[in-house]
Amino acid sequence: MKNSKVVKARSKKVLNVIITYCILLIVAFIFFFPCLWLILASFSKSGSIYSFDGFFPTEFSLDTFELLFTDTVMYNYPKWFLNTLFIATMSCILGTLFTILTAYVMSRFRFKTRKAMMKGTLVLGMFPSFMGTIAVYLMMTQFNLINQQWGLILIYAGTAPMGYLTQKGFFDTIPYSIDEAARIDGASNFTVFIKFILPLSKPILVYTALTSFAWPWSDFILPKMLLIDQDLYTVAVGLMSLDETQFSRFAAGSIIIAIPIIVLYFCLVKYMINGMSAGAVKE
Repeated sequence: MKNSKVVKARSKKVLNVIITYCILLIVAFIFFFPCLWLILASFSKSGSIYSFDGFFPTEFSLDTFELLFTDTVMYNYPKWFLNTLFIATMSCILGTLFTILTAYVMSRFRFKTRKAMMKGTLVLGMFPSFMGTIAVYLMMTQFNLINQQWGLILIYAGTAPMGYLTQKGFFDTIPYSIDEAARIDGASNFTVFIKFILPLSKPILVYTALTSFAWPWSDFILPKMLLIDQDLYTVAVGLMSLDETQFSRFAAGSIIIAIPIIVLYFCLVKYMINGMSAGAVKE
């Protein structure tokens, strides 16, 4: 009787594992299929979406990738790529700096409006960012930053500290006794931050830099709203300006712009997980 119960329990466990893996495979296929379709579409010889036989192109060619970088009279993809890289890199540097400083101040210092500011940040974080696009546009017109890449960079960097709570949680896990010991030896707040806190904060720095880079790298709404000249376009805006006959170029451009961020995620995923887990729970 006991053996039969053990066999039933094992059978039930195996069945649960099989069902779980089947569900995971189905979900993985659902998410992978659009990616596969986009990759195959980028090799379409005709370039038009109307020439597809069902989901996939009828003829394949590498000409699309060559044209993407050589045919730049109307659609200057290399220029768009460099624009995107410049905006994302500068936004990453400034956004990471502002976010880390904000989190450090909120974690280590005590002042009257601290809790009110934290509550205000939580409330504002409940609203989607696109709700403020009209206000952002009007503000940019007042500062003459329409059709300026630095206008975009300032917006991305200025709004990055709104997500400082994860970084604050990480700094909360660093013992405050380190700060006290350093101040006994005569270290200033700046010295404590630079020489003691930052060297211990590599995971959260990588996480913050990567998230600060990923948003402007793939954003469409703000560049579309603020950039007018085609030479200033980011890749997202530039690709959306292509017509239906250039769909294979659109697909090829989408794949190329996705490669850097995928490589970064794979290279830095260990630090991202450490940073997120350490910043999510206060010890």
